[in-house]
Amino acid sequence: MFFSIVIPTYNRLPILQKCLRALEVQTIDPQIVTGYEIVVVDDGSTDGTIEWLQASTAELPHLKIYEQAHKGASAARNMGVERAQGDTIVFIDSDIVVTPTFLQCHADVLVAEQKARGDDRIFTYGAVINTANFESPTSEPYKLLDFSNAYFATTNVAISKHWLLEVGLFDLGFDLYGWEDLELGVRLKNRGIKMIKCPEAVGYHWHPAFSLDRIPRLIEQELERGQMGVVFYQKHPTLDVKITIQMTIFHRILWNILSLGGALNERTMKPLLKLSIDLGNPQLAEQLARIFLNQYSVQEVHRAYRASLKAAK
Repeated sequence: MFFSIVIPTYNRLPILQKCLRALEVQTIDPQIVTGYEIVVVDDGSTDGTIEWLQASTAELPHLKIYEQAHKGASAARNMGVERAQGDTIVFIDSDIVVTPTFLQCHADVLVAEQKARGDDRIFTYGAVINTANFESPTSEPYKLLDFSNAYFATTNVAISKHWLLEVGLFDLGFDLYGWEDLELGVRLKNRGIKMIKCPEAVGYHWHPAFSLDRIPRLIEQELERGQMGVVFYQKHPTLDVKITIQMTIFHRILWNILSLGGALNERTMKPLLKLSIDLGNPQLAEQLARIFLNQYSVQEVHRAYRASLKAAK
């Protein structure tokens, strides 16, 4: 088994450095893992990422560098898969820091499951722990909020390359934030590719602690998520997808109630969010902000769907 770790990146140099250095110290059993490469696709970064990568090849012997104009993560991942030399692809993001046994844990589960099943119609899904600890991201404990029921998420999965090629890689129609990996997961699931949980393969997902100045971008992401949710549903018009993207009357009622009809928004909640941050609890502030952030997403997915129906007439 030869791994190709595909990592798209865009203006994330400080955490990318930690990501790549962690991948260079993997402990592997050569009888199972014959080798690995780290395929980084830079998506038009302007923060010196390419210059640092090119200057760090001696420190990062497994690194392969590719570049593209800013086309988004889906296009970057597709390029990475197409250029990959490995038979098995591992997807992580450039803000993920892994443990030294990360690859071996994926490999052990893949080999055991393939042997038990007699085929490779599986992929492994590792654990993802969110952290705001930049200095020591892997010291973060698992939290209930880290649980995910996603079927296929590019923060931490390993899969035979040929399955990705057979189902058609990532759909470039998802040109804004959200859903492109879950949509690929639907195609894999429809092909009979089974998810196998691999909790020992841990990736620590770093993002800065919640702050008030992040709110405009978070709102923008939720609006984009709503628009891309409609693209997801148009490709797979099922109840499961409709529930996943929160495009049901239940979700409209739920978030309308929780946001008090929109009365709880980024303006009215600002003093409470600031208080929580000032008291040293930005995680609580972030969860409180989900009240209006989810309301934005739900409103936008319904608005975008109505617009798509009108445009189709």
